[in-house]
Amino acid sequence: MHPIYLDNHILVTNKPPGMLSQADRTGDLDALTYWKAYIKKEFDKPGNVYLGLVHRLDRPASGMMIFARTSKAAERLSRQFREHEVKKEYLAIVEKEVKGGEILIDHLVKENEKVRIADASEKEARFAELSFTPLKTSNELTLLSIQLKTGRPHQIRIQLASRGMHILGDFRYGSNQDLDGKNLALHSFRLGLTHPVRKTEMKWVCPVPESWPNELHPQDEK
Repeated sequence: MHPIYLDNHILVTNKPPGMLSQADRTGDLDALTYWKAYIKKEFDKPGNVYLGLVHRLDRPASGMMIFARTSKAAERLSRQFREHEVKKEYLAIVEKEVKGGEILIDHLVKENEKVRIADASEKEARFAELSFTPLKTSNELTLLSIQLKTGRPHQIRIQLASRGMHILGDFRYGSNQDLDGKNLALHSFRLGLTHPVRKTEMKWVCPVPESWPNELHPQDEK
């Protein structure tokens, strides 16, 4: 793997489907550990390498991740994510023919590694909002462009599934069809933010995995 973008302050990468964002009890390779080792080798750095994790992607999902190379960059990027200043576009293939776009607003509760739609009055409920637009349909599958307004765990997966738009390969939330046997068709496609030090506006696009059906690849991968 090679960086999408790299400077002294940030590292932008493409997380493959199936890779953890950070280490867990499985001991499997994760993106944070991989890119720490990459920087250590690439720049011949002694000792421990600092790399800040400012957001995450679900293991079976893929696409754009940004890491901070300094604590100052980590603090400023985290603030942008926390205050919803980062522009995030995801792509997903859902098991339904979708004709029009919508804005979805819910409250979510996470229980035992799974998320559910909840009433706003529940103590642990967290507000979640996204919007989506259908781009292509083929064989009763639809490619959606998703703009994420909040960043809750499993948010896209449960909000779409609760409306009968199950993400291809997402058996945890009701999918009936296989993508590649273990991953799901959810991809962090486009990311836009303010550089934490230079203050310039930056954006990147990340191609979808080869495992996605060719007829449902987006036209704009530049």
